[in-house]
Amino acid sequence: MGTALLEVGTEELPASFIDGALAQWQERIPASLKEHRLQAEAIALYATPRRLAVLITGLPDRQPDQTEAIKGPPAQAAFDAQGQPTPAAIGFARKQQVAVTDLAVRPTDKGDFVFVNRTIAGRPSPEILTQLMPDWILTLEGKRFMRWGNGDLRFPRPIRWLVTLWDQTVLPVTLVNGAETIRGDRRSYGHRVLHPKAVKIAQADAYVATLRSASVNVDLADRRQQITQQVREAALRVGGIATFPPALLSEVVHLVEWPTAVLGKFQQEFLELPPEVITTVMVTHQRYFPVHVSATDGRADETALLPFFITVANGDPDQAARIAAGNERVIRARLADAQFFYKTDCGKSLESYLPQLAAVTFQEQLGSMQAKVERLERVSERLLAQLSLPAAEAAIVRRAAHLCKADLVTQMVYEFPELQGVMGATYARVSGEPEAVAIAIREHYLPRGASDRLPETLAGQVVGLADRLDTLISIFGLGLLPSGSSDPFALRRAANAVINILWAAQLPVDLQQVLREAIADFTTSTAVNITNPATLTSQLQDFFRQRLRTQLQEEREIDYDLVNAVLGETDPESLDRALRDVLDLRVRAEFLQQMRRDGSLAAIYEAVNRATRLAAQGTLATTVLNPVTIVQPDRFEKSSEAALYEALVHLLPQTEAAQANRDYQQLVAGLRAIAPTVAAFFDGPDSVLVMDPNPDVRQNRLALLGLVRNHARILADFGAIVKG
Repeated sequence: MGTALLEVGTEELPASFIDGALAQWQERIPASLKEHRLQAEAIALYATPRRLAVLITGLPDRQPDQTEAIKGPPAQAAFDAQGQPTPAAIGFARKQQVAVTDLAVRPTDKGDFVFVNRTIAGRPSPEILTQLMPDWILTLEGKRFMRWGNGDLRFPRPIRWLVTLWDQTVLPVTLVNGAETIRGDRRSYGHRVLHPKAVKIAQADAYVATLRSASVNVDLADRRQQITQQVREAALRVGGIATFPPALLSEVVHLVEWPTAVLGKFQQEFLELPPEVITTVMVTHQRYFPVHVSATDGRADETALLPFFITVANGDPDQAARIAAGNERVIRARLADAQFFYKTDCGKSLESYLPQLAAVTFQEQLGSMQAKVERLERVSERLLAQLSLPAAEAAIVRRAAHLCKADLVTQMVYEFPELQGVMGATYARVSGEPEAVAIAIREHYLPRGASDRLPETLAGQVVGLADRLDTLISIFGLGLLPSGSSDPFALRRAANAVINILWAAQLPVDLQQVLREAIADFTTSTAVNITNPATLTSQLQDFFRQRLRTQLQEEREIDYDLVNAVLGETDPESLDRALRDVLDLRVRAEFLQQMRRDGSLAAIYEAVNRATRLAAQGTLATTVLNPVTIVQPDRFEKSSEAALYEALVHLLPQTEAAQANRDYQQLVAGLRAIAPTVAAFFDGPDSVLVMDPNPDVRQNRLALLGLVRNHARILADFGAIVKG
């Protein structure tokens, strides 16, 4: 067994590239080894700003030998009637370098043929690794790759060295980049400041220890632990609690090779700023960890900061005081700017900023943010009409919708765009607006991403829905639909947010009606050329179908066929029902999934599915439930027809009650009760031929089956469900 090492040494890599590169290696390297019949005991991935590395332990010295069956001429041509080899057999044996007696006759689909087994010796592992390592490097994908020198090699930053070892032996790996050739070696490089000289790695399994001796910690998990421990200890020294925004921590881990937490201080007067402003300056702009006041439960008080920050340096720990002083000068200037913006912005009421929105472009063809706010307010009215809120609560929604974008033209948000909504809420409070309005202004931007929290207040939910629905309608109206991975207006995220807000808040919104009304308003109030209203409606319906499908399958883990059963693949009736009541859609999907788990779906599946598939041959509308007005008993020829008719008559009130109360358990109980009757209709001693030659009899029987289908469709289209 041997150990292989590949280290790709570079100029400082973008922090955003490293995690993705390691994830690709995590998948591709084991796969490529397996493809070459090599199995490692362990594969460890390492990275710092200046290197990516993989250490593969427990690799066999060579591939296992492989036995290959080589097909020769037909047996009839290889041997004569007496079983003696012909020239064809002799020639085949000679070509394969075996004796004629080693040939064997085996049957195939095309008759008997001559075969010979040949053993192919496995290749040495170092030879295979030399071949694979360049591919591991050059197949990495990411954003903003670059070229350097006069070659065509592409990588996020120039590659400066390669370490390629098999135990103690250097593998002859090369990368050619124009006039430059980068050759595999055992020479790596330590920390730029603490150990700027080259280091020689004697053998592959000494990699981590050798780099550590050169002040480089290549172990990501260990570096992360070092950083969190040092930052916590630094905060405790001033009586505070450090917080670790996940994105910041991940980035800082990829910015340093030998971390040193450095505590800095800023002036007490800056604590008069909203905490979100200070933390935005620290986290987003300076990559500092904030220090919060310790709450009574020992956790960080997110609303109260201490006048300290912690930065993680990649330099000489002995220079910590100088590093702190330099960072203090930087944050002092940034916070002084923020203080000026804040005081200036607070000199006016939030409402007084609204006229300036006319000068801010939302989208070139759609006009200004002022026009968007006006549309957003009209969509809010559509939602309010459906929700029937008390007057006081509706007034909060209207006021929040009116003011929700005003902070976009303040100096603070101009300088720190990530504070939109946050500053709107702050300035609303300063202006004397109700607290509920301030909260709604902040919440209407939620969720900002897939893992973000959802708005908690009704006003925040309604304004957030209105904002996203307007964006979807207006951008779709211009024909700017998402395609592939291109979604510049984040329309998928907007639709997902609409769905999740409705689900989480249990808002009884008829999305279909809101879309139709808002589209009609948009098409009559917009001067630009837009998509035909009918086409626009259809496109948005299909888009929401896709988003609902994704949410149910990927987020709620509902089986694909059960999603099809409630949402429909091409069924406009199912889609219409889903959009009119997205809450009910989720309830039905989750109920079906639970039925599949507990086995109750199987109890009714055969009968209902068979009835559903045959009913498609008839003409009965899917909304009809009452057999009395549809089925003609005088056309019955078999007792099984009368039995099914009577069962459907008794099922009707049960289904209507289940439909009214959304009690799908009650509906399933009814379907389960008639399942034996349906089975007897098909296969019992008095079963019928559904497709009878007599058209009147045939249509009557299809109507019975259509009624079974229709009762089941109150829950789902059983024709879309796959037998499990």
